[in-house]
Amino acid sequence: MTERNNVFRKHPKTQFIAAHFGWHANDLARAAKMLDDFPNVTVEVGAILYDLGRQPRAAHDFFVKYQDRNLSARTRSNRANIRTTGRVFETSDDYFDYYRNYHAFWKLYGINLPDDVLKKL
Repeated sequence: MTERNNVFRKHPKTQFIAAHFGWHANDLARAAKMLDDFPNVTVEVGAILYDLGRQPRAAHDFFVKYQDRNLSARTRSNRANIRTTGRVFETSDDYFDYYRNYHAFWKLYGINLPDDVLKKL
């Protein structure tokens, strides 16, 4: 990650996309610091939904604050994935299962993003 950040720093005029939230989805304070330190970086939310859904208030606040620096992507496009993604981003539902039982062993919560943030995502 240090090498990656050095590239971000060395090329401030290049826009970078940090796939999978720059590997900081489990630590949103660290993800926020990365975006604050590197205005040329955008995070991508593919394959990290299970981390966002276990910290709903922090995830909600992160997405509102950095609403212009989040990209949505899917690594899988099956109905269960689409339903779970929508449920995490669009609802305030409590304590539901991730769509794959081998990837996350904890329950998820909806982060209830506002419509204007959802449209940008």
